[in-house]
Amino acid sequence: MTEKNDAIELDYPVTVKASEYKALKMRRPKVKDQLAAERACVTQAERETALFANLCDVSPEVIEELDMKDYEKLQGRYEGFLA
Repeated sequence: MTEKNDAIELDYPVTVKASEYKALKMRRPKVKDQLAAERACVTQAERETALFANLCDVSPEVIEELDMKDYEKLQGRYEGFLA
């Protein structure tokens, strides 16, 4: 069984600013993470991108470059923390 804090392996690795990302590790969210994303962004999609970037300790550009299949993995991990 996979632990919720295990790395999320990307099916489609991305390269941003000469750094390649093959996996991302997402930490458990806190209320302050949600509040920061809501203050900084206008749309729901922007808020989620900012939130995931913060929780994975990467720039929003990395999240924006993800294949949608890999992005859905992040969404699943996030939802798992809330279940």
